[in-house]
Amino acid sequence: MAKNLNAIPTYEMTRTEWLMERMKGIGGSDAGIILGLNKYRTPFELWLEKTGQVEPIEIDNETIYWGNEMENVVAKEFEKRTGKKVRRANFMFSHPIYPFIRANVDRMVVGESAILECKTASAFLAKEWKGEEIPDTYLVQVQHYLGVTGKKKGYIAVLIGGNRFVWKEVERDEELIKIIFDAEMHFWKYHVKQGNPPQLDGSSAAEQFLKEKFDRAEKDKQIILPSEYKELIEQYNKLKADEKLVLIAKKEIENKIKATLEDAEIGTVGDYQVSWKNQSRTSVDSKTLKEKFPDIYKEVLRTTSFRKFDIKEAK
Repeated sequence: MAKNLNAIPTYEMTRTEWLMERMKGIGGSDAGIILGLNKYRTPFELWLEKTGQVEPIEIDNETIYWGNEMENVVAKEFEKRTGKKVRRANFMFSHPIYPFIRANVDRMVVGESAILECKTASAFLAKEWKGEEIPDTYLVQVQHYLGVTGKKKGYIAVLIGGNRFVWKEVERDEELIKIIFDAEMHFWKYHVKQGNPPQLDGSSAAEQFLKEKFDRAEKDKQIILPSEYKELIEQYNKLKADEKLVLIAKKEIENKIKATLEDAEIGTVGDYQVSWKNQSRTSVDSKTLKEKFPDIYKEVLRTTSFRKFDIKEAK
């Protein structure tokens, strides 16, 4: 452990307790989100979580579960392939100067100033690990851990597709660590502590936030939008037009494949599998219900209110 490094024991924590503790600071997996490198989460979603406006969530519980289960397998294979020894950290470390910057390290390398991060990855992501490549979000995560713990080096080991194992060495990069910590300090102090939301994005979390914050419009109220919004609206209209073209092109490809499948359920080519399977769905025929059982139909009617967004040219 680095000199003056604070640490909270995590060995007896439940998963829920661990997640709640993570809300009190910025962890390594948060670094890539803050820097805009994470493909699955946005800074706005992270802000909602860190400010307690939503419960801490995990993107894919199944993936998280198997990632945790396979962590020990990956660590042991790393030992076999490298001859190094590793041990569990079992602590949530805090930066000695910035205690809100934290690190949950998978393993410490025995007899070496180094950490080990264990990962599992889908076979479809194998190209991200080719040669010396490491996905940006994981590289940032390791550098974050090195910055917190003071260690000189990191190793990252990954089991890809359940049957391919690779490990890579990551040298400490002081310049990158500074960039990471500067971004994290700004996020924590300006956004989390001062309550300033990051820029709104296209995530469902941002949409839900706006829906709840401004759930009802004041009837007949009008405002003048800033002049720069004219360009924004033109961009919006162009995107809608492009979206229609993309959907048409997508449907054309889909129809070509369907025509080739004919009555086959599954088709394969290269690494891809296409399916066009039979499915059934049971639903209430509202028209028949209304005609035959009008009283019951009235009883089950439910009114919902919402705000509809639309853009059109002023007459």
